[in-house]
Amino acid sequence: MRRKGVPLVRDLMVDPVVTLGRNDRLSVANNLLKQERIRHIPVLDDDGRLCGIVTQRDLFRGALLRALGYGSRIADKMYESLPVKEAMTSDVLTTSPETPVREAAHVMLENKVGCLPVVVAGKLVGIITEGDFVKAAAGSY
Repeated sequence: MRRKGVPLVRDLMVDPVVTLGRNDRLSVANNLLKQERIRHIPVLDDDGRLCGIVTQRDLFRGALLRALGYGSRIADKMYESLPVKEAMTSDVLTTSPETPVREAAHVMLENKVGCLPVVVAGKLVGIITEGDFVKAAAGSY
């Protein structure tokens, strides 16, 4: 419930959310990030519960290999051979749909994270990102 003009996370969050499984290949993550033009993908376990997140920054390592002269084949092989669980962040900060937007923004700023998966009883129901705050400020919601 919205409290007297106080926007809640559910008012800004994106749903449905693009997700990955723990055993999906990094190449799938890389392709999704590019195709969907997103920077964060929550990772779900076999029971559909949030168990991690993979970000554009996590996949930067492959670009670093290319920049160091190892070539794109090495990076592509790495993406094809490694599962998401090897690159994801497991300790994920989350929020709930009923959290005031201002509180979620403070958590993101204090922890220097670009998104917060939105969960209810361990199940992913949405995601709120820096971009969602920018859209809201620009009046695009």
